[in-house]
Amino acid sequence: MSKRVLVGMSGGVDSTVCAYLLLQRGYEVHGITLWLWDPKGPYENQCCSVDAAALAAQELGIPHETVQAHEGFRRLVIEPTLRAYREGRTPNPCTFCNREVRFALLLKEAERRGIPYIATGHHARIRAMKGKHLLLRGKDPAKDQSYFLYSLTQEELSRALFPIGELTKDGVKRIARERGFTAAYLHESQDLCFAPEGVGALIPDAPPGPILDLEGNVLGTHRGLPHYTVGQRRGLGVSTGEPLYVVALDPERNAVVVGPESALYAEGLVAGELTWIAGELPEKKFSCVVQIRYRASPVPCEVELRGGEAFVMFDRPQRAVTPGQAAVFYRGDIVLGGGVIRRPLRESD
Repeated sequence: MSKRVLVGMSGGVDSTVCAYLLLQRGYEVHGITLWLWDPKGPYENQCCSVDAAALAAQELGIPHETVQAHEGFRRLVIEPTLRAYREGRTPNPCTFCNREVRFALLLKEAERRGIPYIATGHHARIRAMKGKHLLLRGKDPAKDQSYFLYSLTQEELSRALFPIGELTKDGVKRIARERGFTAAYLHESQDLCFAPEGVGALIPDAPPGPILDLEGNVLGTHRGLPHYTVGQRRGLGVSTGEPLYVVALDPERNAVVVGPESALYAEGLVAGELTWIAGELPEKKFSCVVQIRYRASPVPCEVELRGGEAFVMFDRPQRAVTPGQAAVFYRGDIVLGGGVIRRPLRESD
């Protein structure tokens, strides 16, 4: 009897080819779309389409169903994201979504159906080794999504399949075109799917406040903290004869702090809300590389764990270390774990 797997389908090329590859490997594949949006609205969004997912399932010859998940998505992803922006942090909602919604709900739906495995079109890989499940970067470095998955548990990894993690994006598209899948010709999904006009548009009541220089002098007025992020240069509306960048967001003073580009660099960071892929703490002090944003280049660092926080020192200063973003630790292609950046560390700290 073939193994059964529940595949999360967005209608895009990655999830479609994911399902196809599993069929080729002899799995009994069931498709499901977790619809994260208003059930009374159109069944299409920047990230997914029920119609496209249903068509992909039809082309594959597999059963498909849609499960309404908008209440959980709002509660577990949208509301924490907006709250963090109000508090002067810049979170990565995709990490919330993968941890709290996509995998948790997909596993729950698999349990209800008695299906042992789940699969998604993530560009990442899983390896079993010495009784543990390792999470690795996807084969295509330009599309690797392991950064978003750093908080997955051993239970989730033991039941998850990422078949396209072994392929490049070009390879995925080539398979889709060769098999005649409609998904091969659809647009790519977009980041921050619930805020196409920016998070600031979802928080219109965010109060304006002062724009301060590093000495605390008032240079102007900002539109509300959610409209700004560390490293931003455009749209500040102030001029001092030299380029100014957002250096920090200060919720206590409801202030945007600006300074020269040199002020953006930090020697390290402090991260909290730590999780570890192995399900246990690594050694108290260790060397690895850390990635401080999805598109950031990994940088060698030294990590010391103290009282539930990771104190991370880079081997060279990094630009725009942003509270709220994820700091993800790697050894080679292996994800050790990660946490949420609480603050940068500078020589003056």
